[in-house]
Amino acid sequence: MSAYGRVLRPALFRLGGGDAEAAHEWTLRQLTALANRPRALASLRRLLAPDPDPREVFGVRFPNPVGLAAGMDKNAVALDAWPALGFGFVEAGTVTWHAQEGNERPRLFRLRHSDAVINRMGFNNAGARALAERLAGRAAPPAVPLGISLGKSKVTELADSVGDYLASLRALYPFGDYFAVNVSSPNTPGLRRLQDRAYLDRLLVALRDEVAHLTRPGRSPTPVLVKIAPDLSDFAIGELLDSCQAHGVSGIIATNTTLSRAGLSPRDVVHGGQAGGLSGAPLTARAREVVAFVHKETGGRLPVIGVGGILDVDDAVQLFDAGASLVQIYTGLIYRGPGLVRDTVRALAGRW
Repeated sequence: MSAYGRVLRPALFRLGGGDAEAAHEWTLRQLTALANRPRALASLRRLLAPDPDPREVFGVRFPNPVGLAAGMDKNAVALDAWPALGFGFVEAGTVTWHAQEGNERPRLFRLRHSDAVINRMGFNNAGARALAERLAGRAAPPAVPLGISLGKSKVTELADSVGDYLASLRALYPFGDYFAVNVSSPNTPGLRRLQDRAYLDRLLVALRDEVAHLTRPGRSPTPVLVKIAPDLSDFAIGELLDSCQAHGVSGIIATNTTLSRAGLSPRDVVHGGQAGGLSGAPLTARAREVVAFVHKETGGRLPVIGVGGILDVDDAVQLFDAGASLVQIYTGLIYRGPGLVRDTVRALAGRW
């Protein structure tokens, strides 16, 4: 077992009396402080950062194919620390146009015997304008590509969701290397209806047109990706992919968290019944299935970021074998620590 598993993880899991969100917040504070200490960052980079394995996907050059998934650093407060941990890109958010506190706490639960997490955070974030101000105030751009995940504000009616996404896109367009359209979180009422063809067509046309309007002459449009739920049927995914390909989407992120509770250990019965999206090891197989389906259905023409249930390097390798061009880690970082990032980059070296 690594030093993280022996020492750091047990200590983190005890923080706040075992409150998972308290541990998350403490970790972000430490990483934010670390980001202001160049020597400490350099030492961490020497210890953890893998050799570069650059590749270009949907027009963006990534120093390596392993990214930090959305949800870990919603407000982009620790952007300079993540590359030092080995990540080749970072996805901030999910951010909404209106600042919102999210759902009532407790809303984040560790299922230790299943290597899983249930969250019903509800897009808690400071809002798109606050994120734009933070990014505009930086002395330099982030060291790795920055994706920004966009979601719908809870106070915005579903019928008005297009305007909500567009407002966030306008505020943040100068700062994102790609944008992820989150229409698949289970924790905002009605949000997953935006995956239905009628809603999605309207949203994607509006985003495509706005990107064209915001792009400076002589510059390439910033890629827009769509993040999908693992709970969709193959037919529903196929319809969604048709819409994405018809309206200029650059890639798919597969997958978000699941409402299924299949694969949980009976020993996690205390928290296993909590409402919210499940991530971690129980999602591994389904994420791989969805990545493979998207790759086959699009003939490889729509690049896929594979995310869901990466707890070891084999999980990441199998996502690549299924058709992913990049991968993202979230729950695996909680259970395995930053060494998982370095090991995964090494395992994926040269794989396309």
